[in-house]
Amino acid sequence: MQVSVENIGTLERKLTVKFPAERFDSQVSARIAEMGRTVRLKGFRPGKVPVAVIKQRFGSQVRGEVLSDLIGSTLREAVTQEKLQPIANPAIDTTGEPVDGEIAYTATFEIMPEFPVVDVAALEITRTVASVTDADIDKMLETLRQQRRSFEDVARASIEGDFVMFEYAAKVDDYRFPADGLERAGSVLGSGTLFKALDDSLLGRSANDEFEADVAFPADFRNPALAGKTAKVSFKIIKVQAQNLPEVDGEFAKLFGIADGNLETFRKEVRANLERELNAALMGRLKSEVAEKVAEAHSNLDVPPMLVRSEAQNLAANSVPRGEQPPPQLVESAMPMARKRVIAGLLMSEIARKQELKIDRTRVAEQLAAIASTYEEPEKVIELYNGDPQLMSGLQNRVMEDQVAEWVAEHAKTTSLDLSFDEVMRPAGA
Repeated sequence: MQVSVENIGTLERKLTVKFPAERFDSQVSARIAEMGRTVRLKGFRPGKVPVAVIKQRFGSQVRGEVLSDLIGSTLREAVTQEKLQPIANPAIDTTGEPVDGEIAYTATFEIMPEFPVVDVAALEITRTVASVTDADIDKMLETLRQQRRSFEDVARASIEGDFVMFEYAAKVDDYRFPADGLERAGSVLGSGTLFKALDDSLLGRSANDEFEADVAFPADFRNPALAGKTAKVSFKIIKVQAQNLPEVDGEFAKLFGIADGNLETFRKEVRANLERELNAALMGRLKSEVAEKVAEAHSNLDVPPMLVRSEAQNLAANSVPRGEQPPPQLVESAMPMARKRVIAGLLMSEIARKQELKIDRTRVAEQLAAIASTYEEPEKVIELYNGDPQLMSGLQNRVMEDQVAEWVAEHAKTTSLDLSFDEVMRPAGA
């Protein structure tokens, strides 16, 4: 076998491989002979099909299969011999026909770059820390109460927290919405379901009230003809309902799977759930911080264009409805971010390799248990992961990313940033 390598780009290689045509012919003959012993054709007894008939019926198929197998095996030998690391299946070009007793093909592909030494000690990392407090648990219990609230009609004027159903028509200059009749809507006053100016107009109103008010619509209102304008709005109140919030007692706890209704057990369960969410959010922040700083420190690293474009397509796909192809301009706009993410991913993998970091099986089991605990039948989720190599591999990769991020934080110039649970989970502007 003869092998030659041509550099056709910074990370692109063109591999030319030649192997003896005799090697190809002997494998074709052997495979046809094997078929002669096993193939069944109408009019012939098993094992008695003439070679000429097999060649006529299956010769083209056999030659194609043998050529494909030989290209695969010789390519593996060639890239090992030349110490190359293709990042994806190469583009193969061949006639498949012998020339001067040899069959030749070319394989074009991108390779991994040569990685620099990552000076982790020079990186400045900010690691966010936070904890779950009793106040956070109280707040979550109040949220759970709100989710289980009910409403009932009342004859009094509306107050904050009431649900008000109403009909309305808004007019600005010559524009009216709706064009005819009234639009129906509803709002829990003070909840932010609708904008504040509208809620304020509905406060102190009773069922069957009809009135007009000047209402300033926000600039981002969904109707462009009303957005940012003050309209004359005609209202008709259909009904006012007061909210009934359940007490946090044993019966309430049972609604969330606490069989004996023990409130202390309920609070512990809520704390465990909040801590799981918080830990995941903190780790996400740390991984983003480490990836950002690693990529910034090696922003000039040559990375395979194929990986960058693939990552850009993934990023762009997140901005369009599922199943739709992102437009080319969206993919192009994602390229800078994609490049940073590819640099970070490759270098963090290189750190794991250089430091000989091994997957922590205990952490894998803990993360799997945490994922499973959010489902009604956790044992089936665990069984699903254990039976699906792709799912398990994805989970293991996430755990290794966590381990690399923590290793970097331990060896870099790391400072802590103390935040509250809410600041981590609901950052300003999010």
